[in-house]
Amino acid sequence: MKYTWDDIERHIAVCTHCPLCRTRQRPVMGRGNRKADIMLIAEAPGAQEDRQGIPFVGSSGEVLDRLLRESGLSREEIYITNILKCHPPGNRDPREEEKEACFPYLKYETFLVNPGIIVCLGRVAAQRIISPDFKITRQHGTWTYRKNCALTATYHPSAILRDPSKYEDAKKDFSALFQVVHQKNSGSQYGKNDAGRPV
Repeated sequence: MKYTWDDIERHIAVCTHCPLCRTRQRPVMGRGNRKADIMLIAEAPGAQEDRQGIPFVGSSGEVLDRLLRESGLSREEIYITNILKCHPPGNRDPREEEKEACFPYLKYETFLVNPGIIVCLGRVAAQRIISPDFKITRQHGTWTYRKNCALTATYHPSAILRDPSKYEDAKKDFSALFQVVHQKNSGSQYGKNDAGRPV
């Protein structure tokens, strides 16, 4: 069955597939350019996002906007979403059953956007999307190529807020992202390998 954006939004708005539906204020649908070549995927909405129903607002959003701006990109060029659509209490890591309950929504978002580049923000997203044993401190900024899509990961903006020394590494990762975008747009070829699990 093919779903539309309206279908996905409607399902997310009334979703009761896991207990987070009882503690959320608002479910958080992905936001941005629905024809973007770049898709950013994080783990779950934070408290600010839970209140507003919008991904990456508040301090984390400011960090993300700065990283995008300094690498020559903007939110208008990307689609950003989370694996979970509801906020886990206390900002704890998502549980496996919660990720499984929400993952179909992410699959439909990915299918509709059809990005050429996926950037995982943080360890949890990278381990679900790229590889279960992904080590964010060691492997951030590395690239995997799968099904005509380039995948990479960098630090989550909230991790940078907790440890500002990570900012420079994330800035380099986003600068490399800009170079990959430029290569794709110019038709340049770059080496490919095939690793990890498909979205």
